[in-house]
Amino acid sequence: MTPRRAVVLVVILAAFLQAAAGRPRSQPNDLLARARRLHREVPLIDGHNDYPWTLREKAARDLDRLDLSKPQPAIMTDIARLKAGGVGAQFWSVYVPSDLAGQKAVTATLEQIDIVHRMVRRWPDTFELALTADEVERSVRKGKIASLIGMEGGHSIDSSLGALRMFYRLGARYLTLTHNRNTPWADSATDTPQHGGLTAFGEAVVREMNWLGMIVDLSHVSPETMADALRVSEAPVIFSHSSARALVDVPRNVPDDILQLLPGNGGVVMVDFVPGFISAEVAAYGRRAQEERTRLRARHPNDEAAVDRGMEAWRRSNPEPRATIAQVADHIDHIRRVAGIDHIGLGSDFDGITSTIEGLEDVSTYPRLTAELLRRGYSEAEVKKILGLNVLRVMRAVENVAARLQRTRPPSPVLFEEKRPASGGPLAGRATWNPEPATPNAGPG
Repeated sequence: MTPRRAVVLVVILAAFLQAAAGRPRSQPNDLLARARRLHREVPLIDGHNDYPWTLREKAARDLDRLDLSKPQPAIMTDIARLKAGGVGAQFWSVYVPSDLAGQKAVTATLEQIDIVHRMVRRWPDTFELALTADEVERSVRKGKIASLIGMEGGHSIDSSLGALRMFYRLGARYLTLTHNRNTPWADSATDTPQHGGLTAFGEAVVREMNWLGMIVDLSHVSPETMADALRVSEAPVIFSHSSARALVDVPRNVPDDILQLLPGNGGVVMVDFVPGFISAEVAAYGRRAQEERTRLRARHPNDEAAVDRGMEAWRRSNPEPRATIAQVADHIDHIRRVAGIDHIGLGSDFDGITSTIEGLEDVSTYPRLTAELLRRGYSEAEVKKILGLNVLRVMRAVENVAARLQRTRPPSPVLFEEKRPASGGPLAGRATWNPEPATPNAGPG
């Protein structure tokens, strides 16, 4: 065989093997270009960004001091990077800490909602408030980022359905039933269980959210609360920023038995970018760091500065591992296997996290994850569902349920009543149907 003929045969064999693989091999740049095109074709809807809280903490709620129209390298969000990341719609979290109680929580949440309204007013060429799925799509067609409001923590309503309804009128379109602590009517994933899930009043909250057209968000809640909410809710739920507990066993992730219930409900898990929820190695590192801090506090009980110095030294000797884009895609793979492609979204938690995933450092980086999904063989139709079509479907279903329920009954007259057990055990909330004026009720926390 001549050398020329051998070369020809090698070329033919290579072409045959490539055809047998079912599709040509895409280079990384090709994948990224395809990813960016998909971001232009469907709105990427991110379930959770904490810029409003960052503005409160770092700039006293002053938009001039953290002006998103200018580069803001000290945080994870600004307008240029949102556009580079192909973000079409953003749920801005109006989080307040769960140790705020009663009216303090209500007032602080109102101030956080005010931030979102001021953002939209300040940068009208970029942001537009969106209250429905149709409005999200309209904003995207106009080249704007649809801005939605998500309340992170049931403590914000101070155990009042009236407050819940008024927050909806101000634009809130989801409520996370708890944050890190229990409310008087629902158990958190990261607190000592008090209620075994939802109380009767907690169920009334879910039903009233269905009536309003507010999405029930089950990030942060205990598995029992998840199961109760899925049982009670007539509309699809979301997990605005959670991942798969089968891959990383932390309380903030979603167990498989809950994932298996999602097809029956129609809900969506919006996979987050929290390193300790994505990487088992990072989660283990976090546990070791907490153990070291506990040890240092026992050694220096009245000297937190000494504890901080000790932790700095420990971290220098024990550098934190990095989570990867591939691990985020692993969580998406797992949720697809257990719940299905129709039940996946994205909820980054940017500006609510203190460390980032390698390659997903800020809001400009979403196309890198999209490219990884394409590399793994996800079809473009499947990727579009993950980017935003699944969440738009949830929003429309929630809106349709609300329209149906509002034809059948008025707003609920249920009031929260503090139930004090004779044993002196934990408080529990029960619902009372009482249209008469009531004495002030105990607030959450």
